[in-house]
Amino acid sequence: MINTIYTKNAPDAIGPYSQAKQIGNIIFTSGQIAINPATGAVEAVTIEEQTKQVCENVKAILTAAGSSMENVVKTVCFLKNMEDFGAFNAVYGEYFTSKPARSCVAVKQLPKDVLVEVEAIAITE
Repeated sequence: MINTIYTKNAPDAIGPYSQAKQIGNIIFTSGQIAINPATGAVEAVTIEEQTKQVCENVKAILTAAGSSMENVVKTVCFLKNMEDFGAFNAVYGEYFTSKPARSCVAVKQLPKDVLVEVEAIAITE
């Protein structure tokens, strides 16, 4: 059975998708950008601020699904500018301490012209 995960502690989807889907004990989050769920707006400006908001959004979704950042097995990260890689990694590393498998690519543009987007695959405990 496929379960849809939703929490008010993460941004509402801005298109026809869910915050996450769960199949058995595996959770697939949609890509998260730096939207503040309280306001629905992108307020963070720097790559560090945006990465922090993105990670908080991922964390909220995983919590709602009964998981945690420690249970993330894979992430896919999209950066608007690869020159932000070092600053992104510094913040990312504070959240993903279990060092999941990861892909990180530069892309031409992201929704709402943000600097970073992260999606995650995790398991429940």
